[in-house]
Amino acid sequence: MRILRLGPLFAVSLLSFATAIQAQQAPTSTPAPRDAQAALVLQRSLAALTGTVTVNDVTLTGTATRIAGSDNESGTATLKATAVGQGRVDLSLSSGQRSEVADISQVPPTGNWYGTDGVWHSMAVHNLFSDPTWFFPTFLISRVLSEAHYSISPMDAQSQDGVAVEHVTVYQQPGFVTQQTTLIQGLSQIDIYLNASTLLPASISFSAHADTNALVNIPVEIKFSNYQVVQGVSTPYHIQKYVQNGLALDLTLSSAQINSGLSGSEFQIQ
Repeated sequence: MRILRLGPLFAVSLLSFATAIQAQQAPTSTPAPRDAQAALVLQRSLAALTGTVTVNDVTLTGTATRIAGSDNESGTATLKATAVGQGRVDLSLSSGQRSEVADISQVPPTGNWYGTDGVWHSMAVHNLFSDPTWFFPTFLISRVLSEAHYSISPMDAQSQDGVAVEHVTVYQQPGFVTQQTTLIQGLSQIDIYLNASTLLPASISFSAHADTNALVNIPVEIKFSNYQVVQGVSTPYHIQKYVQNGLALDLTLSSAQINSGLSGSEFQIQ
């Protein structure tokens, strides 16, 4: 089967569509469908995570192990995020510095990554529809509940790693229809799995895509464990990122700081 690739005009169209989604500040004439029971479960999950604390930003630090095929290297990690949709990951590893920064609060959204070649590279537009704060699920759930263009599907009960979980699917649904509507729904879909007993997030899953191809899904799963209460906020101190079912990044936190007052400059490339 021939794989269709994105051309320049389609990329511009997708960027315009992303801009339109980000610009929506109020409910439209055709609001995104939301299952009431699934939304209630997400609300209860957010309450379990934050209690009465309003969380604006978070800074996490710890150790990281990165696995890429037969390569296995360790080092330190600093992860920063804000409630509005800004996220940054900085890894200091034996092979050098690796960073990723994205800001979906901007119009249009922006994202860049930095590798061992010492150069910043722009993220593809179609990889800016997921969640740049993937390592801190509080912000994902908060945005889904507060922003009208997120659709919330009915939940179902499942088992994950031998633990009962509640499964809720969310995606971005603009209040207008274009030829890219179905594609955007797929690009932005995130599956949230909540521990059925505590309602704390056990994992989230979504798809990444090659820079030159938005139509081939690369499954990504983030697992959360060892929750600890920091400044009144339940924070996962063990975070694992799986890519195509293989462990790619293993993070063990040593500290977390809530509401330190991160500024927008923290999420700009230097």
